[in-house]
Amino acid sequence: METFYYVMTGILFLLAVFDLVVGVSNDAVNFLNSAIGSKVASFKVIIAVAAMGILFGVVFSSGMMEVARKGIFHPEMFYFSEMMVMFVAVMISTLILLDTFNTLGMPTSTTVSIVFELLGAAVAMAVIKLSASPEQMLKFKQYLFDHHIITDMHQHLSLGYFINSGKALAIISGILVSVAIAFTVGAIIQYIARIIFSFNYQRRVKWFGAIWGGIAFSSITYFILIKGAVNATFISDAHKAWIASHSGIIILYSFVGWSVLLQILNWLFKLNILKTIVLGGTFALAMAFAGNDLVNFIGVPIAGYDAFLIYLKHPGADPSSLGMIELMGKVPTPITFLLMSGVIMVFTLYFSKKAKSVIKTSVDLSRQETGDERFKPNTFSKMLVRSSINMSKGIRKITPNFILQAIEKQFEPYQMEVAEEVADPPAFDLIRASVSLVVASILIAFGTSLKLPLSTTYVTFMVAMGASLADRAWDRESAVYRISGVFSVIGGWFLTALTAFIISFALVYIFHYLGSVSIFVALVLVFYMVYRSSIAHKKKTEKSREIGEEVYGVTEENVSERFLTLLVGNLKNVIREYRHTIEGLEKEDVKKLRKTKKAIDEMAVRTKYIKDHINVVIERLDEMTIDSGSFLVQAMDYMREMLHSISFFTSHALEHVDNNHKPLIPEQISELKHLSEHMETILKITLQSIIKEDFSSQPKLLEEQAKGLRHIESYRKNQIRRIKKKQVGTRNSILYLNLLDETKNLFLQAINLFKAQRDFVNNAK
Repeated sequence: METFYYVMTGILFLLAVFDLVVGVSNDAVNFLNSAIGSKVASFKVIIAVAAMGILFGVVFSSGMMEVARKGIFHPEMFYFSEMMVMFVAVMISTLILLDTFNTLGMPTSTTVSIVFELLGAAVAMAVIKLSASPEQMLKFKQYLFDHHIITDMHQHLSLGYFINSGKALAIISGILVSVAIAFTVGAIIQYIARIIFSFNYQRRVKWFGAIWGGIAFSSITYFILIKGAVNATFISDAHKAWIASHSGIIILYSFVGWSVLLQILNWLFKLNILKTIVLGGTFALAMAFAGNDLVNFIGVPIAGYDAFLIYLKHPGADPSSLGMIELMGKVPTPITFLLMSGVIMVFTLYFSKKAKSVIKTSVDLSRQETGDERFKPNTFSKMLVRSSINMSKGIRKITPNFILQAIEKQFEPYQMEVAEEVADPPAFDLIRASVSLVVASILIAFGTSLKLPLSTTYVTFMVAMGASLADRAWDRESAVYRISGVFSVIGGWFLTALTAFIISFALVYIFHYLGSVSIFVALVLVFYMVYRSSIAHKKKTEKSREIGEEVYGVTEENVSERFLTLLVGNLKNVIREYRHTIEGLEKEDVKKLRKTKKAIDEMAVRTKYIKDHINVVIERLDEMTIDSGSFLVQAMDYMREMLHSISFFTSHALEHVDNNHKPLIPEQISELKHLSEHMETILKITLQSIIKEDFSSQPKLLEEQAKGLRHIESYRKNQIRRIKKKQVGTRNSILYLNLLDETKNLFLQAINLFKAQRDFVNNAK
């Protein structure tokens, strides 16, 4: 039995390593968003600063580990074997939940995740214990009575004896309050900062930069002291009390000292104050993350390890009746565990591809310029934007013109000179980055001093979104998409709580009733899921990079080559997928049709992305004539129409076969194969003409098209005869006539594409 619990404890630590990886991948956005979005330094420098903050912060995290032991449930109400089942269920739930969010590129709160997983596991085990037989319940009450946990053997036990429900309610209220406050304060401070500094802030920073730096670094200093001291076990209670009672003096001295120091360094060494603020804020938030959130990743395994040590202290004890009263006291966490966790977190920061995806979501939602929007607008976002526009018009009517003009002048975008332009500009400037970091630091420090349960994720994300709104990053070109994205992320936070509770609750029930075998099966499944999701995420990232390169890698020299490659590839695929669709119809092969539809959809997504970003391509071609640009747009339009037609062609076939309708009769299959030959001839002529840039085959192409159209008309009449003779049913007729229509569209669009590409090539020459 002892060997089994050695294995269980080892599993907890193994899960802790994986949890650290997926957890840091999700939470890295909290402290890297501002630095990476503003490109304050190279990626390696930013990671180095964050790494120092993490290694510094893990030392202060020991006191937080008690949350996993007794913050959500009362450990004295559970036996050792029950605690180990709960802890394993919680760790597996965390891995599943966070890896899912990371794969989707969505930031969520690891704090809420761990709290509701512990809550779900504890509730499940409590329900199991309360539903035990009368003999088991009497034995349990005797244990509680002997240890002075209850004073009456006849006392009725309820869920409230097991669960610290007040903590869960405080977390939920903290979510609602922190989201609203962080967004509002971030917007107000950013608006004031922009009016003071404007977008062309370089000159004003010389005069006000030191003062702004003094405010920033005094808040960061206080933030580090409050967040660090409150959880540090090596700082005495007397020193903690002194820091709390002298907050005003600490802030005042810090402000004066930092302001003077930054001004002197700026005069002597031309120190960039804004960059220093952003890097300092990144260090502070990384330290806070490690100090506050490390419990979310290793708190449960450490609690399991402490429980196992208690078990070893009682040789021969029955795990199913050994109480965990000793977990109620303070148990220091070995510094080795903390430092090892810090090292794993640092390596994850540097190597995790999923961390970059989560950061990208946050940066995209707050970037200053418009561009590709990931989220689709919804009804609420449209209503909110429309209401805001109407309210803005009303405010402008009652505001004097000179005030409006003065404000508008501060919000005039900074125009880069040609020598300053870069291929990949920052998503936002250093003013906004410093505001986001400073405001988040102040709010988290203030909330901690009031002992409010704040989530670092919620505060930093909502401050960034509020600052984006105030900075006019959400203009009428992008507002509906950005607002929709913000609400999608917030919705994901609440979904985290519900999902975490349900998964953990279910796993405890499964593990309790099915035993140790179910635990090992669950481990194998979850590790396989993480592996598969990593492979899928890698493929998705590579595809996104390739598609982006097709747009942002275009220059005047390679535009013809790039679009030639795209058109040739799509035409070859259309030929192949048209033939595959007919084969799938003939054999009623649903798998083949689904595979064909998937391939066509991937082509369509790729081409749509390029078409939606055609303005980026044209802007990069300075010497390109208007005619060439027009022909290029035309060619893309015709290519997309062809993809629409082949997509509808395959969709009709797939729907028919998937619904198990009667197959096409042999005469119809024969006619479609004949059309397929015409299709291949037309597209191959078009393909060869585009590749060789020789369009002398146009007469032959038009002749082949005319033959194909005549055959389509003939086959349509054949179908009408079959209908009149009742040889085919309604579903057959709908499918076949739709297939003929889409084939006709393919013939017509192929000729249009041929002509557009001919005009583009001739004009370019």
